[in-house]
Amino acid sequence: MAILGHSIPTCTRPLGHLARPIRCIKNAVRRGVAYGQFVHGFTHFRSLASEHNMPLPVRWSDRYPCLDDRTIQTPFDRHYIYHTAWAARAVAAIRPMEQVDIGSSLYFASLMSAFVPVRFFDYRPADLELDGLSIDRADLTDLGWPDGSVASLSCMHVVEHIGLGRYGDPLDPDGDTKAMGELARVVAPGGSLLFVVPVGRPRVCYNAHRIYGFDQILANFPGYLLRQFALVPDRASNRGLIIDANPELVRQQQYGCGCFWLEKSR
Repeated sequence: MAILGHSIPTCTRPLGHLARPIRCIKNAVRRGVAYGQFVHGFTHFRSLASEHNMPLPVRWSDRYPCLDDRTIQTPFDRHYIYHTAWAARAVAAIRPMEQVDIGSSLYFASLMSAFVPVRFFDYRPADLELDGLSIDRADLTDLGWPDGSVASLSCMHVVEHIGLGRYGDPLDPDGDTKAMGELARVVAPGGSLLFVVPVGRPRVCYNAHRIYGFDQILANFPGYLLRQFALVPDRASNRGLIIDANPELVRQQQYGCGCFWLEKSR
């Protein structure tokens, strides 16, 4: 199938490329079994509800299948749980008068606003209202803020996307380096920058994100001291969050999460 000359991926492949079709078939079978269990469970539950005179109605028209949650452990996004937990602890140690954040997790910004005033900026501002939290728009490639004007700044899991068009921003191969230049410029002397990006084998995964080497990041922040480097490695078996990680570990990652606490020289 093609639209305007571009092929659309499907579950079918030519012979010799069978791995994905087999996965598709297995997933379809698994979900079919799960839905069968859901139907059986619904029927049984409705019967039990009737026996117990449950006051809430149980109607098939109100069904809401949740077929992927019957797991032994609660799954979570390791990057986003660990890097925001790391950053919250760093903010607690910094104890800023206010935290300025550009594009990081809304969960992080909203929770931090309970303890410290947060000014949150994004290319696509969120319609979110909370005490202690202000929200505005910003283009990270051209902030327009005075040099050295921010004492405590965070920008986490953001820069790797800039210039790839994923969020409606203009295509720009240098978008990420422009953004890092702006971050480096606006932090005040002696101020902190909490900076998080994917790390591992350097490459562009268009149009999702980029992945960086350890030295590539530090090269974009001349005049900064690295106060702490933490790593969320590819494999959960290699620990969840490694504080003061050996930078050499980055070379072993495909899609690790690098957490850089940088301090601007005075």
